Amino acid sequence: MPYKRKLDTFSTLVDIIARLRGLDGCPWDKEQTHLSLKPNLLEECYEALEAIDEGDDGKLCEELGDILMQIALHSQIGQEDGQFNVEDVLRSINTKLIRRHPHVFGTTKVSSSQDVIQNWEAIKQEEKGTTSVLDGLPKGMPALAYSQAMQRRAARVGFDWKEIEGVIDKLVEEVEELRKSASHEERVREFGDVLFALVNVARRLDVESEEALQLAGRRFRQRFQLMEEDCRRRGIVLSSLPLEEQDKLWEQAKERLSE
Repeated sequence: MPYKRKLDTFSTLVDIIARLRGLDGCPWDKEQTHLSLKPNLLEECYEALEAIDEGDDGKLCEELGDILMQIALHSQIGQEDGQFNVEDVLRSINTKLIRRHPHVFGTTKVSSSQDVIQNWEAIKQEEKGTTSVLDGLPKGMPALAYSQAMQRRAARVGFDWKEIEGVIDKLVEEVEELRKSASHEERVREFGDVLFALVNVARRLDVESEEALQLAGRRFRQRFQLMEEDCRRRGIVLSSLPLEEQDKLWEQAKERLSE
């Protein structure tokens, strides 16, 4: 049966999801729970981030739609379980945005984006009854992103180096402590400190550490696979080559990918 509703409204998406989970709907959709959908939500967010990295607006449009689908699915499940519905989700975010922007929807005066951030954090702590700006960070975040988020929040209340040189000096200090570590336990601790300091450098340079490492990993994968392809064409095994020859293949791969 052809679907007759307009395809450019959020209410149509909500209706489609309700149909998919309805009595005569899709077996897969009807089986899903908040828990089972966790990997899907995370994957869709990463795919949207990848589209942004690639500068692919068409792909980004599609991936944002996939994220909206996840939101509609969770909202439908919440409604079926008597927990919340999509109107509750929309009411929650709209209320939050109005409440946390008193300089737009109220009489509060601000002079900079820093004032906005400080007001946001103060209102957030009051709402949640928390005592620390670090409260509320999801513990399941990737470690680099989690570290950078903590550092950003600490910086919002003034706990930050005045100049980036201080951050660099701290990184050098941590590397030296790693060099001097003797036991495995010390190496684990000091290596963690090096990573944390390096993330702080990224933050001060306005670089997302998680994104930067993902891009580095992607470049490594592309270059290494070119090395493997080159070896297959030549009928040789990569592992049989001495390191010097492998390095030459690596440099050639870098050149090819930069063309």
